[in-house]
Amino acid sequence: QVQLVESGGGLVQAGGSLRLACAASGRTVSSYDMAWFRQAPGKEREFVACIRWSGGTSYGADSLRGRFTISSDNAKNTTYLQMTSLKPEDTAVYFCAARVPLWATPGSAATYAYWGQGTQVTVSS
Repeated sequence: QVQLVESGGGLVQAGGSLRLACAASGRTVSSYDMAWFRQAPGKEREFVACIRWSGGTSYGADSLRGRFTISSDNAKNTTYLQMTSLKPEDTAVYFCAARVPLWATPGSAATYAYWGQGTQVTVSS
């Protein structure tokens, strides 16, 4: 099993940047596919990005590409989500998730067995 704890959320103005961190304990992040999802009030959970155990990355909506970057630091056993050029529509609770590597779409939340508690990101206009 792996336990996940997110940090780094907060309030930022539009155009600003934040880096979210997901610290893992129990197992190393390199053993899992690691992902970020987000959920805005009244909306379904949305896939943001995934970094596979092999290092390959995938991103969700086109609006995220070029602005968000997922990475992992195996020495720190932490996965990051660097967010730049933030927009008010990026406001959401951001969740870190992990799954045993699967040949499955990275954006399927149901395939992730482990979740963090979430961290709030609020982008003001």
